[in-house]
Amino acid sequence: MSIRAARSEDLSEVMGLLDRLGLPVDGVPSHLDRFLVLEIGGGIVGAVGLEVYGRRALLRSLSVAAEQQGRGHGRRLYREILARARALGIEEIVLLTETAAPFFEREGFEKIARHEVDETVRASEQFRSSCPQSAACMRLRLP
Repeated sequence: MSIRAARSEDLSEVMGLLDRLGLPVDGVPSHLDRFLVLEIGGGIVGAVGLEVYGRRALLRSLSVAAEQQGRGHGRRLYREILARARALGIEEIVLLTETAAPFFEREGFEKIARHEVDETVRASEQFRSSCPQSAACMRLRLP
């Protein structure tokens, strides 16, 4: 098992993983350079990404293949992308989720209204069209 930066040749595997899990794929190609992938046995079984907007970022696509869930892989990916965000000087991370709000609340995220999100992040493709209005909007401020 290894977590590494996504490469351009990983795009189809990452898109396939997200599609199988019912997660939005809009905008992934243009932000793949800020994605991490989890590899097991030479195949990609997990991913997570950041869309960076100055000192703010949109966390997206935290995903683990169904057959690999429940083994702590999602938490490993999350902790690694959080370390990357800190290294980039990110001060605030925002996300939209329909299913993982309890996980992110345990990690220190707070639910907020969409209008509270910085306009540069709100202009992202995921905010504008990929995630339904029913998705929880959450924020984490980094020290």
